[in-house]
Amino acid sequence: MSQNQHPNANPTANPTVTRILQINASIQLDASQSTRLADAIVARLQQAHPQAVVQRRDLGRAPVPALDAAALAALFTPEEARTPEQAARVAADDALIAELQAADVIVLGVPMYNFGMPAQLKAWLDAVTRARVTFRYTEQGPVGLLTGKRVYVAHARGGRYRGTALDHVTPQLDTHLGFIGLGDVRHVYAEGFAMGDEARAAGLADAARQLAALFDEAADAVAA
Repeated sequence: MSQNQHPNANPTANPTVTRILQINASIQLDASQSTRLADAIVARLQQAHPQAVVQRRDLGRAPVPALDAAALAALFTPEEARTPEQAARVAADDALIAELQAADVIVLGVPMYNFGMPAQLKAWLDAVTRARVTFRYTEQGPVGLLTGKRVYVAHARGGRYRGTALDHVTPQLDTHLGFIGLGDVRHVYAEGFAMGDEARAAGLADAARQLAALFDEAADAVAA
């Protein structure tokens, strides 16, 4: 488990959790280990906040279109001048941003593919990163606008990359999320799934320990 805070973001998390947004990025669908770990995080959150509504978006089943020239042109065309196709493209991204804005807590299920995040997750991040909506530039630099939220990232990997130079996913996520104001990020790792039964079992046990430490710490802090 690790905790990271972006220097340009307000790390204060909203203690009142009414809406949880779960983003599953795996193309493995029901066989995904990262989705299972994300589900476990959401279950722990629901135990602490039984009133919370959970919204799930499965990027493997319903991928977000990649940012391309047509999408960029739609964003830079004034609303009243957009074609129907352009209006639909912007509206689709608007809906993703609205989901993120409405959430108190975000849970990301993130596998590692060839040392990077899935293309589906990068496309979602591109869609929700919009100037003057989720971030803005100032004379002092960029400021994220999605403050007061907490993010949990459920990582699943075939090998063991946590804390090594080969883990490009964690720092990229910390940078991108922090840029849009999501500076309170908690990472949970399940690794070694392709390294044999013993390593797989050890990875699952380690993830369970991280979850227990993460949520028991939070419970202790509330009780104190």
